[in-house]
Amino acid sequence: MNEKHRCGWCVGDPLYEAYHDEEWGVPVYDDDTLFEFLILETFQAGLSWITVLRKRENFRKAFDSFNYKKIANYNQDKVDALLQDASIIRNKLKVNATITNAQSFIKTQEEFGSFSSYIWNFVDNKPIKNKLKDYKNAPANTPLSDTISKDLKKRGFKFVGTTVVYAHMQATGMVNDHEMNCFRYNEV
Repeated sequence: MNEKHRCGWCVGDPLYEAYHDEEWGVPVYDDDTLFEFLILETFQAGLSWITVLRKRENFRKAFDSFNYKKIANYNQDKVDALLQDASIIRNKLKVNATITNAQSFIKTQEEFGSFSSYIWNFVDNKPIKNKLKDYKNAPANTPLSDTISKDLKKRGFKFVGTTVVYAHMQATGMVNDHEMNCFRYNEV
């Protein structure tokens, strides 16, 4: 049996491996998907990614499939309902930040034509391909994620510190942090 070599962080958990094999590091240019990852990354702040990944479908149901136009108009009743939903991470600051982020996301779209145009401009519209031998050597943040974080905050986004931004860059393929011997390194 010829087993594919994967990045060490995902090995051993079928959900993690599927996410790694199918999504992580694949360049995303679709605004809907970029928003979903942005929200999931903000909820991940201070927690492990697998915790969020295991609740992803629950988040999709609770947050109207990450429809940012609907989320931007959530009222207090909806916030209260979300804070009672045990199937998601019930953090009041993060729930409120999701609404604020949806509003800022729409404003950014209006300014740049799409959120994708805005965010990908930071990397000249092409992924940065790092050369990691071991995922443990991947940075938690970079000067570029610092810059993007500051710009997002200036635009009103919340829970977008440099580490969250770098994780978003990795997830959406703005940066390829697959290990060089991982079968996905040259595929993405």
